[in-house]
Amino acid sequence: MQTEEIIIKPGLSKKNYWRDIWRYRELFYILSWRDIKVRYKQTFIGAAWSIVRPLFTMLVFTFVFGHIAKLPSNTSAPYAIMVYAALLPWQFFSTALVESSNSLIGNSGLISKVYFPRLIIPASSFITSIVDFLISLGLMLVLFVYFDYYPSWQIIFLPLVLLGALIASLGLGLYITALNVKYRDFRFVIPFIVQLGLYISPVGFNSGIIADKHLFFYYLNPMASIIDGFRWCLLGGDQVIYVEGIWISSTVAVAMLTIGIYQFRKMEKTFADII
Repeated sequence: MQTEEIIIKPGLSKKNYWRDIWRYRELFYILSWRDIKVRYKQTFIGAAWSIVRPLFTMLVFTFVFGHIAKLPSNTSAPYAIMVYAALLPWQFFSTALVESSNSLIGNSGLISKVYFPRLIIPASSFITSIVDFLISLGLMLVLFVYFDYYPSWQIIFLPLVLLGALIASLGLGLYITALNVKYRDFRFVIPFIVQLGLYISPVGFNSGIIADKHLFFYYLNPMASIIDGFRWCLLGGDQVIYVEGIWISSTVAVAMLTIGIYQFRKMEKTFADII
């Protein structure tokens, strides 16, 4: 009778980790679809929340920064469109950050029972943010028609800029979600980061008002160049792009992603015990 020999080697799961992510891709689809259904289940207006939130934020920012502070838009686009073009990537970033940072805690039962690459859980939560983004993008089309203002050919680069927002949010989200498992009070840090980032990012104003001597520190915030990129794609060529700022923000975003993955992988083996 032929017998099979099972050999367990230390470090084998680490070696095949990225291959395992592909093998468990169906779990990624299942978790993504579940998060989408849960997000809009038993809500009063459902997916319309993805439009209501940025719409009211746009109205407030337009009134405060455009009519009271009278900050220049530095573009031929109406101030409301300039603000909403910035809210699109910012809402994607903030939603992705919040969803991913709490994803492991919300799936504690799954983590403690079966093995799979834990990176799938925060990664799957980003699908909800993409759905929200696409719904909010529909309102941008309505604003274009209402203000009789239409984007130029640069809009074809919009997916590339969205990829930059995904990298920035994934890096920070992985780092915080790993720490959130061990230190539960980190969930209180997330709203502070989102609130602070909203005001230091060029959502209610244009980057053109920043003095040259402050540009380096300004673009250490990766969302600054991402928002500039969204405006350039949606509002046309009169939107100024600071090329050095793109390199600075891109470097910071990639560094955040590298650190986030490293920290997540370092703590991943303890998740089941701690959670």
